[in-house]
Amino acid sequence: MSARFEELAWAQTALGEISLRRRVEPTLGVDVHEVKLGDEFLMSSLFTASEVALARLGLAALSARRDGDGDGDTGDGGGPAGWDVMVGGLGLGYTARTVLEDDRVASLTVVETLAEVIAWHVGGLLPGGLELAGDPRTRLLRGDFFALARDAAGLDPDVPGRLFDAVLVDIDHTPEHLLHPSHGDLYSPAGLLRVARSIRPGGVFGLWSDDPPHPRAEALLAEVFHDTSSHVVDFANHLTGGRSACTVYLGQVAG
Repeated sequence: MSARFEELAWAQTALGEISLRRRVEPTLGVDVHEVKLGDEFLMSSLFTASEVALARLGLAALSARRDGDGDGDTGDGGGPAGWDVMVGGLGLGYTARTVLEDDRVASLTVVETLAEVIAWHVGGLLPGGLELAGDPRTRLLRGDFFALARDAAGLDPDVPGRLFDAVLVDIDHTPEHLLHPSHGDLYSPAGLLRVARSIRPGGVFGLWSDDPPHPRAEALLAEVFHDTSSHVVDFANHLTGGRSACTVYLGQVAG
């Protein structure tokens, strides 16, 4: 039987102290991996439904749009040749691994600002981390997604002007509850428009939020994207004995 609690990794980062912990959840009898940033719990393997949903809903919207276009060929590298997907924020890897479950995905670029988080996966400290890092479609890119979004060359620092079929972002708690003040300019018409310019026509932008759908966020996406929707992801909360919910916002680029 594994130890009831272990601190697997710790580091001082630009965002503060970050630690990876493994513990046994007594109510379920399962191992739980948790990430703390300072004194705040950032993510937990107990609650992953919304991270998985971000990938599934985003790719489902992309599939519906491609199918509606007829043969699905975007004419610039997407379509039958396979989808190019970017995930902003690696975390415990649930969104990224769910993206890779879809065999229509040709490439996955995951942008993560903390080298330590990438090392957790590459070093096998997290379940599924080695499989994610070792998938030939995967590229784990150390970088600041928000800085890349400001760059006139686009989201891929190695391929200026590169276009993606889907960009899925799970970094901040909500568009108003940020991990760092420097992230704020993304959540503006100008910020989202810069991201949209790196998405192929008919492609999808997805955003995770820990709050219920918010009219301000919905209006913001509608100002930039051709078609938008908000999806409430409801799941059991074993800690409270009740249910919790998060939101996945989707927007499609006019095609």
